[in-house]
Amino acid sequence: MQTIFVLNGPNLNLLGMREPEIYGSDTLDDIAHTLHEQAKGLGVEIDMRQTNHEGVLVDWLHEAREVGAKAVLLNAGAYTHTSIALLDAIKAIGVPVIEVHLSDPSKREEFRHISYVGMGAVDEVKGLGPRSYSVALEKAAAL
Repeated sequence: MQTIFVLNGPNLNLLGMREPEIYGSDTLDDIAHTLHEQAKGLGVEIDMRQTNHEGVLVDWLHEAREVGAKAVLLNAGAYTHTSIALLDAIKAIGVPVIEVHLSDPSKREEFRHISYVGMGAVDEVKGLGPRSYSVALEKAAAL
């Protein structure tokens, strides 16, 4: 069975508590449970992880290549808007990456309008709350 990595960046461990008016009340564990169930129906497995450290995300992107992951769903949090290292890793690994956002960064502060992750990603799902992950998983499974 093919594996799809679901990688989450800084502060996403605080979902459900952090700014629920923007990010909703679901926790990352709630989202993981939904995705694991959805993945079964799509005939894929997910490997879902979260870190607050940029280099760890880079290492996990490299690992996705090493293990032959089908795709990566990446919610890089604030690193989306700052990390050329993530862009370089996305471009280097040869694994399709789908950028995921709970909110719509284009409707938020100006500094959130640039996405280095998006410059390397094959697709983006944003602004659907937790459903952004589900829609992205469907797209990844169809690749």
